[in-house]
Amino acid sequence: MPEQTTIFPDLKNASVLITGGGSGIGAALTEGFARQGSRVAFIDIAVEASVALVDRLTGEVDHPPLFIEADLSDLHQVRNACARADEAHGAVTVLVNNAALDDRHEFLEMSGDYWDENQAVNVRPVAFTAQAVAPGMIAAGSGAIVNFTSTSYMLNIGSMPAYTAAKAGIVGLTKGLAGRLGPHGIRVNAIAPGWVMTERQKRLWVTEESLAAMIDRQCIKRPIEPEDMVGPCLFLASTASAMISAQVLIADGGMM
Repeated sequence: MPEQTTIFPDLKNASVLITGGGSGIGAALTEGFARQGSRVAFIDIAVEASVALVDRLTGEVDHPPLFIEADLSDLHQVRNACARADEAHGAVTVLVNNAALDDRHEFLEMSGDYWDENQAVNVRPVAFTAQAVAPGMIAAGSGAIVNFTSTSYMLNIGSMPAYTAAKAGIVGLTKGLAGRLGPHGIRVNAIAPGWVMTERQKRLWVTEESLAAMIDRQCIKRPIEPEDMVGPCLFLASTASAMISAQVLIADGGMM
């Protein structure tokens, strides 16, 4: 994680919950908030990576992150995980819905079960984590929810239709939640990353040719790294963005 030059004082000691916070973009977000002095809890199913992240940050940050193992496709586990975060750090006032599964799949062979399972990971938890933490935010009279969508649904990509449908749905959900929760002082926004070079992406799908083609379309001529998502997320979570809600911040290097 590069040294952070921007400090958001209101995030110090804030109770933050991040989904999918154990690896990839999520791990960068967990570290980013922890280095702001936030009290971070994160939900993941990747035990080894999550424990390693907590071990690495322990002693380096004021509050070591709390790893909560849970399957986000199970609403009972989602609600229990949110309750554990509340119990550990006080009512969650910053929720970051980052978890996703971007498996490629063939539309002509897609089953109904696959569609349901995909939506149960990629969009349903966004709604129900927000539902679980909203009462605490309402009681506090403030809060911030940051949902991660993706630029992929804007690009007519044909190899993951269930995923891109979910990511488009997150934009609609973001706007709906902003309208519903805004009167209580709760802001809801989304971040749409471009192609971020997580270890998963590099292992499964990145080639020298595909990466070069993507960078050629970007105004900023370098790969997008997980750490590049931290600044936008901290900004939207903090009172620096106090009058910003129902918006989608595109972080794709200025893709043309």
